[in-house]
This record gives sequence, C-alpha cells and structure tokens, in this order.
Amino acid sequence: MADDREPPPLFDDEKPEPKDDEEDLFATPNEAPKADTKDEPASLPTEPVKDKPSDDLFAADDDLFGAQTMQGDASAPPKLDLDEPAPVKDTTGEGEEVDLDSPETEGPSSPAKMEPDSDSSPLEAPPMAEVLPPAKPVPEEKPKPTPAPRKPSMEKSKEEIEEEESGDQFTLDIKVHDPGKVGDGMGAYMSYKVSTQTSIPAFKRPSMTVTRRFSDFLGLHEKLSQKHVHVGRIVPPAPEKSVVGMTKIKMSKEDTSSTEFVEKRRALLERFLQRISLHPVLQMDPDFRDFLEQDELPRATSTSAVSGAGVLRLIKGVGDTLSKVTIKMDESDQWFEEKQNQVEALDQQLKKLHASVEALVTYRKELGISTAAFAKSTAMLSNSEEHTALSRALSQLAEVEEKIEQVHLEQADNDFFLLSELLKDYIGIIQSIRVVFHERVKSFHNWQNAQQNLAKKREAEAKFKQTGKTDKIAQVQEEIREWEGKVEKGREDFELISKTIRTEIRRFEANRVKDFRNIIIKYMETLMNSQQQLIKYWEGFLPEAKAIA
Repeated sequence: MADDREPPPLFDDEKPEPKDDEEDLFATPNEAPKADTKDEPASLPTEPVKDKPSDDLFAADDDLFGAQTMQGDASAPPKLDLDEPAPVKDTTGEGEEVDLDSPETEGPSSPAKMEPDSDSSPLEAPPMAEVLPPAKPVPEEKPKPTPAPRKPSMEKSKEEIEEEESGDQFTLDIKVHDPGKVGDGMGAYMSYKVSTQTSIPAFKRPSMTVTRRFSDFLGLHEKLSQKHVHVGRIVPPAPEKSVVGMTKIKMSKEDTSSTEFVEKRRALLERFLQRISLHPVLQMDPDFRDFLEQDELPRATSTSAVSGAGVLRLIKGVGDTLSKVTIKMDESDQWFEEKQNQVEALDQQLKKLHASVEALVTYRKELGISTAAFAKSTAMLSNSEEHTALSRALSQLAEVEEKIEQVHLEQADNDFFLLSELLKDYIGIIQSIRVVFHERVKSFHNWQNAQQNLAKKREAEAKFKQTGKTDKIAQVQEEIREWEGKVEKGREDFELISKTIRTEIRRFEANRVKDFRNIIIKYMETLMNSQQQLIKYWEGFLPEAKAIA
C-alpha cells in the first residue's frame, strides 16, 4: 500500500545535486560530510559544500522530510499530516523522536545563528549573548501631576490669611463716639470723635483722639478706592449720605427721630473704620493713618452732593452702570464664575433677611409703644378702683408694663444695631465685590484691545513691506514695540487683579463666617436676657395678683 502512494511533490526519488551557489536543503544521509563553514545563517551559505561536516539544518538526523531510504528503496515516505502537531519519527536508524515544536528544529528562516554541537546531532540555539533581542523601550516614569499654576498661589494666600489672623497681630481698636452738632441753620454739620488704641509701630502714638466730620469719612473712602479698587482690593463701603436726615438735624433742635438717625450713622461710621483696620493692606495706608492721627485734615469738598465733583461722580456712576451692561466677558475661569453666582445669590438672600429684620425692629418698637399705652391706662384704672387689693394689683401691673416697655425698646435697638446693621453692612460689601469683579472685566478688555491694536500694527508693517514703503516701516516698528509693551502690561495687570481678587474673596468669606457667628451669639444672649427680665417681672407680680381677695 505504501508503494501505491505517490511521493509528495516536494521530493524526487533521485538524489538532488547540490548547486555551487546555494546549499542543499534536502541532503541525503549518504552524502559525504561537509566541511565546517563560517558562522552564518544556514539558509544562506556562501561557498559550495563539499566533503565537509554537514551543518545543514535539514541534513542527516535533522532531515524531517527526507525519504525512508534514499539508496536502494524507492518507496515514498508516508504523507505528513500538517494539521496534527505530532512529533515526527526519524527513520535514519537512530530511533529518536523529533518534536516540530522543539527549538532545536527551527527552520532556516530563524534569525538566530546555529552552531553544530559535537555531542548531539541536533543543532542547538547559540547563547543569547551573541544575538540579543531588540531592546525593549524603557517605560518612562510618568511625572506626578502638578497642580494648576494658580493653585499654589491660592493656597499660599489662604495660608497668609490664616497667619495674619492667628499669628502675632498688632492691636488697632477704633471707637466713634460723642456726636455733636456744630453751627446753626443750613450751615450746621455733625462732628464725631474718633479714638484709637494701637500697638502698631507705624503710628506716631499708641493712643489718640481726633474730631472728624461726615465728609472726612467720605473723603477717606474715595482716596482708598482710587488707590486700591483697580488692583482688586475690596474697600469697605462708607455710609450713604442722607439729605433728609441731615436737613432735620440742621433745622430742628431736639427731635427723637434726629437722635436715632445720628446714632445709626455713628454706628455705621465706626463699623466702616473697624473694617478698614482689619484689612492688612488698608490699615497701613498713609491716608488712613493720617485720618486717625492728624488733628486737622484738608476739607474734602468733592464729597458734597451738590458740588461740581458730586455731579461728575454721579455721571461717572451712570457710565459705570452702562459699561457693566455693555461690556461683557466670556468667563473661562470656573472659580470666578462660581464665586460670581454665589455672590449674586448671597446678595438676594441678605436683602430679604434685612427686610424681615427691619420689619421686626418696627414691630418691637410698636409693641413698646403699645405697652406704654397699656401701662398708662392701667395706672388710671387703679386710681379709680375702690377695692384696695385690686387697686394695688392694678398699680403693680402698670409698673410691670412700664418695665416691659423698656425691655421691648432695648430689644428693638439690639435687633437693629446687632442684626440689621450687620446685614446692611454686608449688602454694601457685596456691592464693593461687584465693583472689583467689574474692574477685572475692564482689565481684560484693556488687554484684548491692546492685542487687537498690536495685530493691526503688524498687518500694517507687512503691507508696507509688500508695497515697498520703507519710509514708514521704521515708524510702524516703533509702534509695534510700544503696543507689545502695552500687551505685556495688560496681561500682567489682568493676572495681578485676578490673584488679588482671589485673596480678597477668601478673606471676605473667612470674615463673614466669623462676623455672623459672633453677632448671632451676641444677639441670642440679648434675647435670653430680655426673656429672663420678663420672667423676673412677672414672677414679682404674681403674688400681688394672688393676694386679691
């Protein structure tokens, strides 16, 4: 059956003759031993193989596809099942099994150089030192993610704030007291004494007291705003002018409403100075130190509402309002976008709360007035009552109601000076925050305008070069250098104001939490004190009521 099968087309019954220019890949076992050749790939011999030991990969024992016997027996070798990876037996007489998967029987296409082994006929792979595999790329260590360039400055600013607040601080305590009317008629004005206690070495004296009028406070606010707002610093708002309130003071001698107005203004002026004293930059401003130290200040004429400067200030305010509507900026910084939304929401909530507290103050005052009327009526009733015990009880009740009236009025003042004024003050600070946000937008637009003008100048330079107008090139190049400087300055100004606003907002948030915490605790203490007084008064009256027989 084996003779009936035809041999594979790859082999002939007769021995193939080796050519001079290539090596016999299918040499028979009876061929003469080939001489040693140079250490080159087995598939590419460089010289004829003749009477040399065979280093052919498929010669002798390694002839995997050779015939069963190449000399006298012409029987064809059995067909190989290439689909089955079974080991192929060597029929040359050695009886060894050769595994096709073995690395010792790699084909001539293997790039590794093979050297004959004296102990065994199969060729083994040479040491790995001779043929090195391609070097694997060393994985680069990924650099650790570094924070955004602004982040360190933000954290640094926060640390500076905490250091300023918790570190060794100098004291600067300011009080506004003793308001008084100076002059008569429409030329009259209110003056206030400003007392300062400080340990800051920059001040001339540790203790000082000066007299200031309302226009001096407004002049101080204007000077600080001109120097600090355009760089992003939040200047605390000054109290608003009130033409109606001051007219009442000038025309009337003694009026309860005028006294209340003066006291409210005094509290606002004191809070204004205290907020400046808490700012680490504003408290060292020369104008602020002069305000606290100098006995006399130049009169601030530009603060008058009916002066020419006042009209110009009004026009400027209208222009700023229009610019806020017309000048827009596509905000690319998520932090600023979030803070602007937070400020807007906080402003709305504070205004609603302020309106509620104002209504509460009005209610308590009305309650005090009604309590006083009730006490007066009860006293009159006690005088007309014939029953002795009842008359005495009614008289005691009238006295208790008079005391309760004072409790209500005192609590109304606490509602106003503690809670209402704090809310109003922060509503004004939020307006100052809006101003610095708008200054940042203006700085950005100045930077963009400088870039646009620089681009136009460069286009003009290129046009002059194309048209050959060399006489104008020097001038336009000078203008280009000038606008390049303006662009660089605009970029620096924008980055500076952005960094400063970040620091100011962080300081504002820290101070806001601290202020509200302190005020709420103090306000709750006044409420508890008021309730304790009411309980004390009613407990004292209870025996009189029980004694009525």
